[in-house]
Amino acid sequence: MKAVTWQGRRKVSVDSVPDPRIEAPTDAIVRITSSGICGSDLHLYEVLGAYMSEGDVLGHEPMGIVEEVGSEVTGLSKGDRVVVPFQISCGRCVMCAGGLPTQCETTQVRDYGSGAALFGYSKLYGRVPGGQAEYLRVPYADHTHIKVPEGPDDDRFLYLSDVLPTAWQAVEYAAVPDGGSVTVLGLGPIGDMACRVAAHHGYRVIGVDRVPERLSRVAARGIEVLDFEALDQRLGDVIREMTDGRGTDAVIDAVGMEAHGSPFAMVAQRSAAYLPDAVAQKLMDTAGIDRLAALHSAIDIVRRGGTISLVGVYGGMVDPIPMRVLFDKQIQLRMGQANVTRWVGDIMPLLVDGDPLGVESFATHRLPLSAAPEAYAMFQQKSDGAVKIVLEPSA
Repeated sequence: MKAVTWQGRRKVSVDSVPDPRIEAPTDAIVRITSSGICGSDLHLYEVLGAYMSEGDVLGHEPMGIVEEVGSEVTGLSKGDRVVVPFQISCGRCVMCAGGLPTQCETTQVRDYGSGAALFGYSKLYGRVPGGQAEYLRVPYADHTHIKVPEGPDDDRFLYLSDVLPTAWQAVEYAAVPDGGSVTVLGLGPIGDMACRVAAHHGYRVIGVDRVPERLSRVAARGIEVLDFEALDQRLGDVIREMTDGRGTDAVIDAVGMEAHGSPFAMVAQRSAAYLPDAVAQKLMDTAGIDRLAALHSAIDIVRRGGTISLVGVYGGMVDPIPMRVLFDKQIQLRMGQANVTRWVGDIMPLLVDGDPLGVESFATHRLPLSAAPEAYAMFQQKSDGAVKIVLEPSA
């Protein structure tokens, strides 16, 4: 089959790889009809390459049609239409039962001290082949799937794999009071959708970015936006002026480890990318550092007693954060990978009865799988208005 494979820093290719097969009785094989490129994939494309191996199959936002099921799979049949969550979870352990499938005790990657295994996401999370491919093997398939209605169009349900539950959890973790306010830093796919979810909840939302196309998309939905590049004073001061001098009740950091405005950390990250993998891995495991400009902005912006919800991926081990300010302002921090299946029941009604979140027009680009190298470069460079790119194996 054809699949998108990692070949090095800023280099992916579409190659022929072995077709997946049933390896355990709890597996299923899914024929992929569409698969998104995630902002987290760009971390593999850039700074997390030390944890990748040449030929690793990428992608963790797929949906498709079940082709084959193992002998112990009871909840799926050939022909079922499914979305595949980005994490692999058994559905039976203490963590899964507690609504934390990202911490599944059955699939935890203990060699790296990591949570549940993820599709297409490096040695840190199990090195499981991903879904930017024609076919995907789904372990623990009875729980690692979301069955969706039949239909010719994937757009309404595809984002259940990651974007929708990640944005939903970001807003839930932000703990915005009724009628309250939230700033969303970064208007890529997750930040954009978090703005939509928060506005749907009735909150005042202020979206912040520096890319005109991203700002325009969010503003078109009636949400307040700030162009970071156009400000003539500090972002926190601007937002305090907009909120009676306090700051918003919550801040969602949808930027993460590669934030602009962190020059020292940027140089450190990029320098590590050129080291031999064994050396880079050890350095990142013990002295890895993130670009923290977005997090520091969040700490500055949020009102005293407010909440910061971290949804942008961070991977540093020695990140300096201003504990005195966090303590003095009595700020609450919540973070983590989205527990996809926990939120499906809340989100699904918004997909089957109308489209209040605008998922049907959310993708900016739909491209054939063969165009993946160009798509990754476009997404990283934020060119051609790229916010959300979907790959179609059959196109």
